[in-house]
Amino acid sequence: MTSRDADPFAEIRPYTDSEAPQVLSRLANNGELADALAKLKLRRLYRWLPSVAQWLTARWLRQTLTGVTTIDGFQQLIKPQLEAQLAASARFSCDGLDKLSADGSWLFISNHRDIAMDPALTNYAIHQAGHRTLSIAIGDNLLRKDWVADLMRLNKSFIVRRNITAPRELMAASKQLSSFMRWMVTENRGPVWIAQREGRAKDGVDATEPAVIKMLALSRDRKTESVAEVLSSLNIVPVAIAYELDPCDAAKAAELAQGPNYTKSEGEDVRSIGMGISGQKGCVHLSFGQPLSGEGLEVDAVVAAIDRQIVEHYRLFETNLWAWQRLEHRDDVPPVTVYPGSVSRAEFDARIDAMPDAHRPHALAMYANPVRRALELADGNA
Repeated sequence: MTSRDADPFAEIRPYTDSEAPQVLSRLANNGELADALAKLKLRRLYRWLPSVAQWLTARWLRQTLTGVTTIDGFQQLIKPQLEAQLAASARFSCDGLDKLSADGSWLFISNHRDIAMDPALTNYAIHQAGHRTLSIAIGDNLLRKDWVADLMRLNKSFIVRRNITAPRELMAASKQLSSFMRWMVTENRGPVWIAQREGRAKDGVDATEPAVIKMLALSRDRKTESVAEVLSSLNIVPVAIAYELDPCDAAKAAELAQGPNYTKSEGEDVRSIGMGISGQKGCVHLSFGQPLSGEGLEVDAVVAAIDRQIVEHYRLFETNLWAWQRLEHRDDVPPVTVYPGSVSRAEFDARIDAMPDAHRPHALAMYANPVRRALELADGNA
């Protein structure tokens, strides 16, 4: 028996408690990680005396990780950091968890607005409600550094291999990913989070990629199982996350304004993660939908059900309304439920008007499109 036979998911799964001590030791002595943390924690000192800032941070890192030997211990270590960032940058609320058993394993399929905060806030919400923490899908395009991959896998992330071009290898990787998520759910190993699409919905249109749902069924035995049977077994729960303000709105608008000519710069994803974590988000609401069940859960039906629930449960803030009014050149309030937020109309308009003229329509559209989707659903066209 090969090691792959014994552990078919070893290449992509989160680390285990037995692996944690060795990985933590590796991180405690990683110079690149210490340097990255020094730039964040000791910015002024790093500018003038980088070697001193790095030495102090490396010492702090070793001391902080001393005694941490398990995945739960690592997650408890970073939980206060998330809570502090959340308190400083957002007013968070959620609903729908009361319908879900804390003892169950659910496949949460979420709309995707922010690289790090979407899964982090989902994790925070379910942990506060007494659920086990998530296993989180993360693309290997975000794991270019070994220490980044170590950190993510310690935090229960599993790897989605995207940098594959050979069709046969891509199919094998997709089947492995599908089998891992199915094993997690059906063996009750804990909840799983994936996005409804590859990449963020920069235009504010939350739409499930059918390829994601097709991938979920690749683990089936073609001789004995149907696609619907596999999808029905995955305990799929749609999740809608809504931000009153998007910290990356200006950057997304600049990208959309360039269209197909846009080329992502080196380190852009890392900067987006940083903006998403630290930038002001205003009110953030997370809503857990109803588990998908019943007969006939074919791919198209699952896509439609996820899209419908995300639109239904998406909390519209006044920023969404104001953007819709500006784009539509209207002053009325459409027949949708709008919640008050934390910013004024003048503050929102100033935020948009600070962007270049060519970028403003794209920024407004990313805020307005959830209103348009809600109106489409009300008209029966979503």
